[in-house]
Amino acid sequence: GSKDGSIQEVNVSPCPTQPCQLVKGTSYSINVTFSSKIESQGSKARVYGEMLHVDIPFPIPEPDGCKSGIQCPIQKGHSYSYLNKLPVKSEYPSIKLIVKWELVDDQDQMLFCWKIPVQITS
Repeated sequence: GSKDGSIQEVNVSPCPTQPCQLVKGTSYSINVTFSSKIESQGSKARVYGEMLHVDIPFPIPEPDGCKSGIQCPIQKGHSYSYLNKLPVKSEYPSIKLIVKWELVDDQDQMLFCWKIPVQITS
């Protein structure tokens, strides 16, 4: 689904094996290297927990991509390193789900989209 960019690498840390074991009350580092096929003034992240084919919005502390390692405005043909945190709140249920992470440009088009299976544990 990454229409306006292409992903070179996704790194979720710590996550030695899949599904990622996400421990409640812990924060995980996200690092996505991608190249842009378009120019954009800004970018915004949207994160979802995908359960039974339903996307549940997952709030992250900093949705602004320009404050997450990306130098804005985004230039066509340039590579960027997107850095963010995925906080796992203690009140989240202990379940298996898919985390879906999107970054959209200022036209609401997909710069990147990736999914990773996770298991939330205590």
